[in-house]
Amino acid sequence: MSEEWLEGVAVLDHFAQVADPERYTPLPDDWHIGFSDVVDSTTAIKSGRYKAVNLAGAGTISAVSNALGGALPLFAFGGDGARFAVPPDQAEGAAEALARASAWSKRDLDLQLRVGMTTMAEVRMAGKDVRAAFWRASNDVRYAMFTGGGLEWAEAEMKRGRFRLTPADPNDEPDLTGLSCQWGPIQPKQGKIVSLIVRRGPEATDANFGETTSEVIALLEDAASLNPVPAAGPDVRWPSASIGLQSKVAQDGRGAWARRLRVFLLSAFMWSVFKFSIRIGTFRPDQYREEVAANTDFRKFDDALMMTVDCAPETVTRLRQLLDSAVAKGTVRYGLHMQDEALMTCVVPSVLNADHMHFVDGAGGGYASAAQQLRD
Repeated sequence: MSEEWLEGVAVLDHFAQVADPERYTPLPDDWHIGFSDVVDSTTAIKSGRYKAVNLAGAGTISAVSNALGGALPLFAFGGDGARFAVPPDQAEGAAEALARASAWSKRDLDLQLRVGMTTMAEVRMAGKDVRAAFWRASNDVRYAMFTGGGLEWAEAEMKRGRFRLTPADPNDEPDLTGLSCQWGPIQPKQGKIVSLIVRRGPEATDANFGETTSEVIALLEDAASLNPVPAAGPDVRWPSASIGLQSKVAQDGRGAWARRLRVFLLSAFMWSVFKFSIRIGTFRPDQYREEVAANTDFRKFDDALMMTVDCAPETVTRLRQLLDSAVAKGTVRYGLHMQDEALMTCVVPSVLNADHMHFVDGAGGGYASAAQQLRD
């Protein structure tokens, strides 16, 4: 039944369609939703640990997906956490993976990762909903989009103490196969990396909120303020800042120094392959980098419009004017954070397949800082 239901979920070919609630399909009543959130991510980011925060958020997706045999089509990366939906027969496995990811985050990243799960029945009893659609990012990757307010409500309830899962024993490793953070920072070409979150305001209706989000998308598209990753792929840089973090993903029974050495040697090998475009069998580095750019989730809808884009200063000015006008009407609330670089965290089950996924966030606070503006 879950596969049959998924086949009926709309796949959007134009990103502006994410603003149309009629294109979304309600989750079945017996499904479960899960979520994670790094506690006090703002402080961690201010201390320069934004890459670790992103790794914890993406680690949620990697752990749950691997626990379910790679079958996790409905998920969203939020910078300092993640959300997902699964059918009832996968709920137990997903909950165990969440608990393990929480323990790993505390032990190896020194970040407290709150995790929780609840049912669609609880969501609908609270007068909320979760509806889903897919955005086709490329020919090989599609990302889930969510609306209805249910995921936002459930995560807020988790922060108050409901729906929480207890972290697993620290020795119970999550399966983080494919989780990677080894691309270097991404520099803007137009001016600044902008992390943007646009949520419904107190006077929002489906019509006026949809109109405003469509105008935001159109403004950015017209100004070519979109993917911060160049079409040819990210620049090839030595990932010195990532080797320590990557060694915390590669838990394989070895000691810390042995893991670090293994990651260093693998990083040196892959850096050489990409730097000098060395073709290995059917693997073509230049083609892979182009796939990285195409598969990047730099824009999404997760109970809010969320974008990490490369913007010129004049575009940012126009964007603020548009959004401030909508705020004055009560249509939206928004957070906008600018920084000098973007970061990418990846889930790559196999470099030989084109369905690898790449999560982009701002390197100077990103979505977490934009979300803080919403709360202030």
